[in-house]
Amino acid sequence: MRTLIKKKGLEHEIEVDSAGILSYHKGELPDSRMRMHASRRGYHLTHRSRPVCTEDFYHFDRIIGMDDRNIEDLMERAPDLETEKKIHRMTDYCRTKVADYVPDPYYGGAQGFENVLDILEDACAGLLTSLVPDN
Repeated sequence: MRTLIKKKGLEHEIEVDSAGILSYHKGELPDSRMRMHASRRGYHLTHRSRPVCTEDFYHFDRIIGMDDRNIEDLMERAPDLETEKKIHRMTDYCRTKVADYVPDPYYGGAQGFENVLDILEDACAGLLTSLVPDN
């Protein structure tokens, strides 16, 4: 998403962050296989894992979950009904890919990572369009 925002010249207008549900991988880089597949597409994944925190619900306009479990966990963490309204499913923004959720690529081999990247590229483009319709 950051790459797409930068290409559109919106990096000073849209803030994007990534966080997980669990703190198990806190401080770690993304999986090396995902970094390799992403780098082939020109993405450099250098962020460190962190868990979602209460402040995220107040700081960000949208909180995006990848699958049903993420959505449920985010709903449980939302501090109130107003912040629950910020929770959305990533695949709801897909424009061409047909997917109900973003699958966990870690057990699907190389194709699993490529599929996730395909879904995310499509969904991120749709998400950006929903934020800035003229872009």
